[in-house]
Amino acid sequence: MGRGKIVIRRIDNSASRQVTFSKRRKGLLKKAKELAILCDAEVGLVIFSSTGKIYEFANTSMKSVMERYTKSNAEHQQLLNPISEVKFWQREATILRHQVQNLQEHHRQIMGKEVNGLNVNDLQSLENQLETSLLVIRMKKEQMLTDEIQVLAQKGNHIHQENIELYMKANLSTQENIQLHKKAYGTRDMSTSASRNAFIVNSSYNLNTTTAANQNSNIIPIRLQLSQPSL
Repeated sequence: MGRGKIVIRRIDNSASRQVTFSKRRKGLLKKAKELAILCDAEVGLVIFSSTGKIYEFANTSMKSVMERYTKSNAEHQQLLNPISEVKFWQREATILRHQVQNLQEHHRQIMGKEVNGLNVNDLQSLENQLETSLLVIRMKKEQMLTDEIQVLAQKGNHIHQENIELYMKANLSTQENIQLHKKAYGTRDMSTSASRNAFIVNSSYNLNTTTAANQNSNIIPIRLQLSQPSL
């Protein structure tokens, strides 16, 4: 006897349902592996049980399979409905065109053109926008000028410090030159002074000797003689 035909419907018995799920899950995973090997296909299989447990299989990686599926599905939808894609981009182009027109009109109004059709509230709003923009521009300008002044002040301080260092180096060089001058000419000056002092001493000694000799030549010698006292 052949095997009877199984009716495909939900199994009411939970135990039988769990056994059937386990058997058919294993068979399905086995078929997926065989398909990937035999046909050189990229296969991805995801199974969720009734309890929420996940079972998956991919002969490459599940991430690459899902990315490829998403990309292929999007391209397939565009090919199936090219008219809707054209309409979508037409709407986008229309929106962008209106935005450009509004920006151009607002720019002309800021420049003072095409303001005849504006009411008092619109003109007041435009004036407030201009005042706010002008305030921001002035603040930015002041900030830039302040930054430039600070930079110039720092450069001035740096130059002043360099001048002080150069002045100190010049003074040090002058002191070194004075010391070198003393070392080079100090000994000769001392020898000249010593010779001059010796000449003065010798001249004074000779003069004193000559004077004393002249005085001695003018002295008359006195002779003394002893005598007996008278009684």
